[in-house]
Amino acid sequence: MDSNEQLVKNLLKYTFGIVPIVAGLDKFTNILTDWSQYIPVEIAETLPFEASVFMMIVGIIEIVAGILVLTKTKIGAYVVSAWLTAIALTLLFSWSYVDIAVRDLVMAITAFSLAKLSENS
Repeated sequence: MDSNEQLVKNLLKYTFGIVPIVAGLDKFTNILTDWSQYIPVEIAETLPFEASVFMMIVGIIEIVAGILVLTKTKIGAYVVSAWLTAIALTLLFSWSYVDIAVRDLVMAITAFSLAKLSENS
C-alpha cells in the first residue's frame, strides 16, 4: 500500500472510529441534538419503552461499532456501512429527514470503501 492509500485508510479509520463513538455517547446526553426526533412515528409507537431508551441502545451499538473500526478495521467498517445503510433506509421509507438519509448513504459507501481498502492489509 502506497503512502497516499495508507493516509486515506487512516483518515477513514479514525473518522469511522471516533464519529460513531461520539454520536453513540451523545445518545445519552442529547448535547448535539435530540436523537429521538429521528425515529419515525410508526416505529416509535411500536416500541415497548420510551424513544430515548431506544436511542441509548442505539448509542451502545454505535460505540461498539466505532471501537470495532479502531481495533478490527475491516470488520468494523463493514458493520458501520451496514448500520448507516439501515438508518438511511429507515429514514427513506418513512420519507423523513431525506437529506440525512442521503448523507448516511454516502457515509455508508465511504465506510464500505474503508473495508475494501483494509482487505489487503
